[in-house]
Amino acid sequence: MTLKPLKDRVVAKVEKPAETTASGLLLPSDSKEKPSFAIVESVGPDVKSVKKGNKIIYKEYSTTNVKLDDVDYIIVDEKDILATL
Repeated sequence: MTLKPLKDRVVAKVEKPAETTASGLLLPSDSKEKPSFAIVESVGPDVKSVKKGNKIIYKEYSTTNVKLDDVDYIIVDEKDILATL
């Protein structure tokens, strides 16, 4: 099953938080920060500034969360995307 966004919406796959620090220390599950970046999977027909495969930074509380086949996706308006990496 695939998600096809409408109008100016973007569907992106949420990246999992890091389980270790840069120096290799394991992080306990309660200290992991929720990521605010994701990889764009598909875009609606009115989206102009991002495309499939872009890594985006988005407003954390302005998304709709969806879980399909054990994969976490978000649906976000293009105006709520803050930057691309």
